[in-house]
Amino acid sequence: MKVVIVCASVSHGNTRRVADTMARVLDAQAVRPGEADPAQLAGADLVGFGSGVFHGRLHPGLSEFVKSLPPSRGQAFVFATSGLPELPPTPFTRSLVRLLESKGFAVNGSFSCRAFDTWAPFRLVGGINKQRPNAADLAAARAFAERLRDGKGAVS
Repeated sequence: MKVVIVCASVSHGNTRRVADTMARVLDAQAVRPGEADPAQLAGADLVGFGSGVFHGRLHPGLSEFVKSLPPSRGQAFVFATSGLPELPPTPFTRSLVRLLESKGFAVNGSFSCRAFDTWAPFRLVGGINKQRPNAADLAAARAFAERLRDGKGAVS
């Protein structure tokens, strides 16, 4: 199975650690949106899209990249890291999932975990979630990727 992971990790490398964990399981290449080749994505069996969360949304550079993609019939998954907990009625990944679906991707699931965050108010106290993503978070990311690899789908 050919897999590519497109990851926008800009603050502390949190999301890249999650992407790299998934990439090892999926034998995938992890690239930044600016490095991703749309032709390479079109030839992939599965494409992951992930970033940190900024003001409740995934990184705008990732969203803009997805908007620029041609229509696809591929399989995808979405992942995110955030300092604050995700609220079930409004998952961080929802807008990107909808955008991918509008492009023709079948989204097989989404994953998110907490991560070190130094956004403005948290900077005053040295940040929150200083040890995250931790071993348990990365184990959950690994299990998510294993379900994708094994064709069992992933829990959204």
